[in-house]
This record gives sequence, structure tokens and C-alpha cells, in this order.
Amino acid sequence: MTHHATGERERGSIRSLIPARLDRLPWTRFHWMIVVGLGVSWILDGLEIQIVSQNGYAAEFGMNSAQIGATGTVYLVGQVVGALVFGRLSDRLGRRKLFILTLAIYLVGSALAGLVPPFENQWVSIGLLWVARFIAGTGIGGEYAAINSAIDELIPSHYRGHVDIAINGTYWGGAALGAGATLIFLNAGWFGQDWVDGWGWRLAFFIGPVLGLGIIYLRRHIPESPRWQMTHGQLDAAEATVDAIERDLEGQGHRLERVDEAKAIEVSPQDRVGFRVLARVFFRMYPKRTLVGATMMITQSFLYNAIFFSYALALENFYGIEKGQTGLYFFPFAIGNLLGPLLLGRLFDSWGRRKMVLLTYGGSGVILAASAVMFQADALTAVTQTAFWCAAFFLASAGASAAYLTVSEIFPLEVRSQAISYFFSLAQIFGALAPLLYGAMIGDGSNRGPITIGYFLGSAIMLVGGIVTFIFGVDAERKQLEAVTDPLTIVRREERVDGSH
Repeated sequence: MTHHATGERERGSIRSLIPARLDRLPWTRFHWMIVVGLGVSWILDGLEIQIVSQNGYAAEFGMNSAQIGATGTVYLVGQVVGALVFGRLSDRLGRRKLFILTLAIYLVGSALAGLVPPFENQWVSIGLLWVARFIAGTGIGGEYAAINSAIDELIPSHYRGHVDIAINGTYWGGAALGAGATLIFLNAGWFGQDWVDGWGWRLAFFIGPVLGLGIIYLRRHIPESPRWQMTHGQLDAAEATVDAIERDLEGQGHRLERVDEAKAIEVSPQDRVGFRVLARVFFRMYPKRTLVGATMMITQSFLYNAIFFSYALALENFYGIEKGQTGLYFFPFAIGNLLGPLLLGRLFDSWGRRKMVLLTYGGSGVILAASAVMFQADALTAVTQTAFWCAAFFLASAGASAAYLTVSEIFPLEVRSQAISYFFSLAQIFGALAPLLYGAMIGDGSNRGPITIGYFLGSAIMLVGGIVTFIFGVDAERKQLEAVTDPLTIVRREERVDGSH
């Protein structure tokens, strides 16, 4: 084992090579453990959204359409609350404590939803279901903030982009899993309607907790972010964490090169960052980056919610697809969304962040506009309409995943989780307007004009997102996080890493 004496304390500050040591690591089993252990969050979210959207619980509790819709809204509100609360705690208390706590909260919330009994007063059952969904939402919302931060701080810089994008894209793998599960558990033809109304939907809610129990065990072996430890004065713990990672890698036969002492950075640790400092970061230090983060998150959220929550209505009202069959069209839609991040992710590291965001956001906008023209001309079938959606979201999904990566990269380490939580919450608020707007545009399907305008609106919004990011974005590909954005606690840097800031 080659020992690196990388940390020392001077005048209350810490001088360390920890970021450089982490970024020069090869890809190993340790990084796969991070991908599997932390990346499951998006699978669980996609699973939850799909199971709830199938509303198998509605019959047992006598819920109407408004109450069913409110069930999804309660979950989304929980996500916002969880992101804001646990995002701040993640920056203050550490990534590891929070990514274990938030997963546990999700497991409890989802399991409780499957255990809600049918009371004589339907509002008691509905209220308990909503409480359970809110709890599950807070857990998943907290996961978004803590997990993105941990992944980006533990994955080496030359892998960070495509790994983060691929992990975010697995949301659609979870959605496909949820769709498949509901086709089984909510199939009255196989099990009978009594099964579907009484047990099928309950078992569907337990899929996530069963997966999550195994992941909690795996997460116990994932260390705290050494970068977070370094900026919070825990130098010895940070050194021990990196030493352990390096010993494990060298035990597997990897030869690790020494890190040049000139790559050290010096920071003055602090425990917390107040809201005033946070506002200064967003609006005085990095206003252009705030514009980029908000634009990317809002535009992708609006488009996704607009199409995802209205595609079934469009298929039913304009193409005559029966309600029970619309789910079959979801699978190719989900597969396109999953393949985009997996196949295009590496280009964000090789060709560049800004160029790829312009391509994915802009390209999806162009495809959606073309489909709008053909839709208005009544030149599409349900199959060809779905094919257009698949093509558009093959690109849009990679861009949307890059939005989370971008927000995580372009703000200082000390506020990384909070930055993700604020922009995620902002996106959810604007995204929540889209289903209401597009549902009204579809109406009863007698007039294609309003929803055609809606499709052109979605196209324009994505084009704006791509152009704004291309003009004002940051070239963060293959760069150390501290080269993209200095920590707030930085005192000095021995060498400007990657020659850029």
C-alpha cells in the first residue's frame, strides 16, 4: 500500500489532496457498490409513480377521480417537503446519515400505504392513505438531494457525467417495473376482481419496500463522502475513508499512482451555511448558473409532466384506445426514456455538457414539433404517435437526467444538497401545472387544436432550455468538482486543477 500523507492542519484550516485522490481512482467494485446502493432511489420513485397512477386502491375506498388525483399530488408535495428538509440536513449532517434515513422513511411510508384498512367512513381510509403517501414522498424527495450529492462526490471526475445520467435514467426502469407489476397484481381476469380490490394493489405497494430492505443493508457499507468530511473539519475521518478505499483497490491488484502535492487544496471548515449565504451563492456569486439550473429543471419537468400524465387521455380520446389498453403503450415509451441516458450518457463526458444539453433538449423539441404538425393533420396512428414520443423522450430523458447532474456540479460543495433540493422543488411546482393544462387542452377529444398548441408549447420550452444552457452553461466534463466550483470554505489552491473555474 502506497501511503499518501495528504492532510494537514494549519492555522485552523485543512490542506488536503482528498479530492485529487478520489478523482484519480480507476473504476472498481467500490464504484459499482455506489451505483447499485444509491442508484436504486430512482427505480423506487418510478415504481411508486406508476403503481399510484394505476389507482387499484380506489375501488376499495370508494374514491372518485378528484380523490385519486389528490393521492398523486400528496405524494409530490411530500417529495418537495422531503427534498427541502433533508437536503439541508444532508449538507449539515452528512450524506451517509441522510441516504440511510430517507430510504428507511420511504420504506415505512410505502408499506403503510399497503396496510391501510377499509373503514366504514371512507375519509378515514383515504386520509390514512394520503398520510402514508406523503411519508413515502418525503423519503424519496430526501433521496434526490442526498443521493445526487453523494454520487457526484464519490465517483471519479472522468466517469461522473455518464454514471450520474445513467443512474437518474433508471427512473424509467422502475416505471416499467411498476407497469408490469400492476398488469399482474391488478389483473381481474387472472385473479378475480375481489383479489384486485382487496389484495392486488396492496402487494404492489410492497414491491418497493422488499427491494429497499436489501439496499439498506448494502448502503451500510458505503462510506461518508470524504469531501463532505474534509469541509466539516473531519480530516482524520476523511483520510481514513480514502485510505480504506485505496487499500481495498490495491488489494484487488490495482496500482495507484501518487498524487502530486501541487494538487492540494486548503479549506477552512465550517459546520453550517445560513440562508443568507445560500441566497448570496445563488443570486450574487453565481446568477448565471442559477438561471441555467432553474431553466433546465423547470423545462424538463414541465414537458415530462405534460406528456406523461396526459398520454393515456390522448390515446383514448384521439385514437380510440380502450382505457385498459393504454398501459401497453407505456412500455415502449418507458424503454425509450431508459435507453436515452444509458446510450447517450458518455457523450456528456466526451463531447461536452453544453453541446449535449443543446442536442437533447433541442432535438426533443424539434421531434415534438414535427409530431404536432402530423397530429393536427390527423396523419398519425396510436402506434406512430407513440413512436414519436419514444424518439423525443429518448433525447429528452438524457437531457433531464443531465439537469440533476448540472445542478449538483455547478454550486459549491457546502450547499450541494440544498441546491438540488431547491431546484427540484421549483421544478415540481412548475411541473405540477402541466397535467392540469394539458388535460384541459385534450378535453373530450373533439378538437385537436388546443392540444396541438400544447405540443408546440412543450417543444418551444425545451428549445429554450437547451439554448439557455448552451449559452450560459459550464463546461464541467471530466473536471474535478472543485475545479468547476470552489468550495465556499476554500482558503487557497496549490494548483488550479484543469486550469479552469
